[in-house]
Amino acid sequence: MKLVTAETMRALDRETIDNRGIPGPDLMENAGRGIAERMRDEVLIEPQGKKVVIFCGKGNNGGDGFVVGRYLHQYGCRVKIIFPGPPESLSPDALLNYKRIGADGIDLIDARLNEQLCGDLEADYVVDAVFGTGFSGTPSGLSHDFIECINRINAPVIAVDCPSGLNIDTGMHDGAVVQADYTFTLALPKIGLFQSPGRELSGLLEVVPIGIPDDVITSFNIKENLIVPEMVRGLLPRRKPDGHKGDFGKLFILAGSAGLTGAATLSALSSARAGLGLVTVGCPASLNHILEMKLTEPMTYPLPDVGKKGALALRGLGEIKIKFAESDAVVIGPGLGRHHETSELVRRLVASLVKPAIIDADGLNAFGKDRDPLKGKHPTLVFTPHPGEFKRLIDEELPHGLFERFNLVRKYAELYNAVIIFKGSPSIVVSPDGDLYLNPTGNNGMATGGTGDVLSGLVGSFLAQGLSPLHGAICAVYLHGLSGDLAAAELGVRSLIAGDLIEYLPDAFALIEQDED
Repeated sequence: MKLVTAETMRALDRETIDNRGIPGPDLMENAGRGIAERMRDEVLIEPQGKKVVIFCGKGNNGGDGFVVGRYLHQYGCRVKIIFPGPPESLSPDALLNYKRIGADGIDLIDARLNEQLCGDLEADYVVDAVFGTGFSGTPSGLSHDFIECINRINAPVIAVDCPSGLNIDTGMHDGAVVQADYTFTLALPKIGLFQSPGRELSGLLEVVPIGIPDDVITSFNIKENLIVPEMVRGLLPRRKPDGHKGDFGKLFILAGSAGLTGAATLSALSSARAGLGLVTVGCPASLNHILEMKLTEPMTYPLPDVGKKGALALRGLGEIKIKFAESDAVVIGPGLGRHHETSELVRRLVASLVKPAIIDADGLNAFGKDRDPLKGKHPTLVFTPHPGEFKRLIDEELPHGLFERFNLVRKYAELYNAVIIFKGSPSIVVSPDGDLYLNPTGNNGMATGGTGDVLSGLVGSFLAQGLSPLHGAICAVYLHGLSGDLAAAELGVRSLIAGDLIEYLPDAFALIEQDED
């Protein structure tokens, strides 16, 4: 699903109205009716007699609110609409829908004439239709009062398109902003609704179609995308009914060093949980007995050690190349440590890679001073840096702005000819040709050691099962975050540890695949 900015959304509306013969009032009618139907079916459940107060602004978002009110009244709700008056100050399409209400039994209140705006309001539900996606700046006057009033009423809040006061390009706000329980965003999801604090202010988010033709959206060549369950379901590797373990991929994980065997363990276990046929962990020989105790299903393979210091030695290069050749994909990095000999080993291995590979953690850190082996020489690499690791791969500071950060990751995905999973809140997946996929799953309970190792195992598993680097990365980040969300729902975010994500992976797969048939 495409992900848009305010400017792109305006352009899509304009193209639809001006060149496709779909009038603006028709789009507004579709929007208001669609939101009212979702409210009836998913929020109100039994609308008869429910008291709904709708705050409408002067623009088209307010017009959507008038349409929502008209339909909710038809469904049996007791509707009260508060608008900033006079009616002539409304946008043309909003004024049209104000007039359509007429003597329909809906209580229309001009806020200019009511000094005690919130004092006597009683509501079962509140609808926020003050500002839409075109808003930026600081709410003032009656608009500010509307937002404050919405937040004070003790009732669930439904935002039309976005919480009023939120900048939907940045996810930020300056001054008053609505805290919504539900947001029904129109036509396409907006980027700022997935960037904190916009993500938290939006509550439960759902997209409501309004009738913009698919070919109009396609014609804009939008490079930003939202990962959705249907996308992941369609990409997941298919399993042969008569398949054996050799049919479901062989993964070799080069991982582990003294004090960091847990990283290798988490990566191996998560790869096995994701449907992989066989996984082997190549580790320093002096640590092999530890990993054999930690791992049951995955195999271990002891490799030359730097003087029994628990670090991989350069003399293991030839042996590791043989193991790589026997595998369908490789993972390089979880818990490898930063011994200079291990780092040199990694650089030489990556320079000669021919198999699909994910380079993570200390695998990436090995290139902090010499990045040439990474630059465009291998077409099936996936990098999974967090911000600190990413900074070591580039020659510039990370920008604070969301789009500036998007474009910086795009620049280096092209330079390295690699898919980059930039880990954060939200995480993004960027392909070498600039396509960007934003991941909506995950929570702050996952900000704990080891969750990145779980992700590297998932990516490696999907690569070994035959997915492309881009598709493997998309599936991995979504399921990784979904597992974290399911775990947090049961355990809470404070108590979440990386191993919980592995435990909840089966539930995440089941949730994704439940509608497949």
